[in-house]
Amino acid sequence: MTKLLYLENWSLFTGEAKVIEVTTYKEKLAIVLDQTIFYPQGGGQPWDAGTITVLNAGGVGYDPAGSFAVTEVRFDPETGNVYHIGTMTGEIKPGETVSCNVNKERRDLNSRLHSGGHIIDMAVRQLGLDWKPGKGYHFPEGPYIEYAGVLDESAKENLRTEIERISNEIINQKISVTIKFIADQLVNGKPARVVMYGEHSVPCGGTHVNNLSEVGTVTIRKIKQEKGAIRVGYDVSR
Repeated sequence: MTKLLYLENWSLFTGEAKVIEVTTYKEKLAIVLDQTIFYPQGGGQPWDAGTITVLNAGGVGYDPAGSFAVTEVRFDPETGNVYHIGTMTGEIKPGETVSCNVNKERRDLNSRLHSGGHIIDMAVRQLGLDWKPGKGYHFPEGPYIEYAGVLDESAKENLRTEIERISNEIINQKISVTIKFIADQLVNGKPARVVMYGEHSVPCGGTHVNNLSEVGTVTIRKIKQEKGAIRVGYDVSR
C-alpha cells in the first residue's frame, strides 16, 4: 500500500521514495512507490504531473539517464497502490531510491480550483439556499459545482452576483486551511480526512490552498438547471 504523503501535506512538491514495482496499469507503463507526493485523479480533481528520477549508485545527486516522466496518476482502492503512469528514459528498477518532483504550477492551479469550489459551497450555505451539494468538477477546462434543488430562473442573475460577491468576501477573510484525520477509518481505500476552512468542515481527500487568500478571485460564469441539477460554473484568477 502506497503511503499518501500529499494527504498529510499538500505543499510537498519534491521528495524521495523507494521503487516497489515497475509494471503496467491498464496496459500503460507505471511505477509503484512506497510513498508518494503525487495526487492521483479523483474527487473531481485531475492528477499531478512531474518527474521521477533515480539516485546515482554513488549516492551523489540524481541520474537523468534513469528518469520517468509522470503524465498520469491513478489510485487502485483494491490494492491501495498509486500507479505513476508515463514514459521511461533509461532504466528504473525496484529497490532503487528516486527523487519525485511534482509540477508546481499545475498543482497550484488545481488546488486553487478545488478550494474555490468549496468556497462556493460556503457562499451557498450563507445565502440559506435549499441546495444540496453534489458533484464537483475542478478541472481547468470549465470547472463547476452541481447541487440538487430547483433553480428560480427569475432570480438566477441575482444569485450569480450574490454567490460571487460572498465567495470573494470569504476569500478576503484570509482563513487558514487545516486538516483532521479520522482514526482507523478509510474512505475508498484511503485514510479518512476532514478539511477545515475555519469552522467550515468537509470530508475531502484532495489538495487545497493553505490560506483562502491564495485562491485569488472567484468569478461565477453562469448558473443553470441541467438534468435535474443546478450547475454553478466558475473560474479563479489572480
